[in-house]
Amino acid sequence: MKPQSQRFVSRITRDTLALILAGGRGSRLKQLTLWRAKPAVPFGGKFRIIDFPLSNCINSGIRQVGVITQYKAHSLIQHVQRGWSFLRGEFGEFIELWPAQQRIETSWYKGTADAVFQNLDIIRDHDPSYVLILAGDHIYKMDYGDMIAYHVESGADMTVGCLEVDLDMARGFGVMGVDADGRVERFDEKPEHPQPLPGKTDKALASMGIYVFNKDFLFLQLVADADTPGSSHDFGKDIIPKVLQSCRVMAYPFRDVQTGTQAYWRDVGTIDSYWKSNLELIGVTPELNLYDMDWPIWTYQEQLPPAKFVFDDDDRRGMAVDSMVSGGCIISGSLVRHSLLFSNVTVNSYAQVTDSVILPDVDVGRNCVVHKAVIDKGCRIPEGMVIGRDREQDAKRFYVSDGGVTVVTPDMLGNMPHHGV
Repeated sequence: MKPQSQRFVSRITRDTLALILAGGRGSRLKQLTLWRAKPAVPFGGKFRIIDFPLSNCINSGIRQVGVITQYKAHSLIQHVQRGWSFLRGEFGEFIELWPAQQRIETSWYKGTADAVFQNLDIIRDHDPSYVLILAGDHIYKMDYGDMIAYHVESGADMTVGCLEVDLDMARGFGVMGVDADGRVERFDEKPEHPQPLPGKTDKALASMGIYVFNKDFLFLQLVADADTPGSSHDFGKDIIPKVLQSCRVMAYPFRDVQTGTQAYWRDVGTIDSYWKSNLELIGVTPELNLYDMDWPIWTYQEQLPPAKFVFDDDDRRGMAVDSMVSGGCIISGSLVRHSLLFSNVTVNSYAQVTDSVILPDVDVGRNCVVHKAVIDKGCRIPEGMVIGRDREQDAKRFYVSDGGVTVVTPDMLGNMPHHGV
């Protein structure tokens, strides 16, 4: 398929409304989503997960975005209001927050399709030509303009963003079978026995939860699904399998533009994947480049002083090695190694933090040891506490993942929960 001009892409992105489904709890993240929705979970030192799809929209030239919220959305709403209110309404640009309002039914959203269906009147008012539906809980960089152009050129009614995943991981995704032209012939939502790709017995083609619809086609399918008894009102479980035979559904492979290989994409939906994906960022040349000025990740960040490292005695030296340390942090006569510290973290004298992810506003007391842990926002770790060295002891007071990552929250320490979650 021949590449289109920037003018063609900019025209269709201007006629696109993006909807970010940001109402999920993300229960596999355990206590990290006890007080916040999954898209509001901090990531990467200064961002939140939702900043990645929002930044992709802005960088792709999509300036009409609705953020659909539901579960414990206060911190998510607060973050979007503070950091994403710079678009100009008089130019038809907006990032709107759409809380669950029971506009059509007196119930909360039953599934991903129902979340869009219950906001059909708002979508009609904006009157886009195309609707781009995004999950609000994945980490990646993607030019949606290329995907929408592919959708238009291929004459599709619906296009599904997809990527190759290991066969043993595919059980958690919608798995697709496609023909030689990229048309979707089969779609199995979270199958027990995923169908491998032809010629690749260890790989499957998985849906990213990213969809492009022609507006009128979307309306027809949502209304039909709402009237279907027994439907779970989900795009993957109900709508996609139903339309495959009678409609043109295309698969759009997510690849790196320069290399043509699988592009970076992470589902940080478990404690182990969240911990690992954060620590990947401190590598010398990580797959996700947060220093890329051609595709910046935008966020709300309060004004903070630079990070500070104090004391230089042999037994009391403030230093961080092989780590990322955000603004407002103070490393006071302590050692931080192979860790990621968010904003306003204080690590006090003689403490050691290794292989850990420390969220904002944490205070690590003197002589503490923190290893292979995720410390939630607002924790006050008392002097001398050891975390991550004795799994059996940790499991009595904290949460320990299958991969051995210890999660500590203010509630577990007897601290007051941090209100600005």
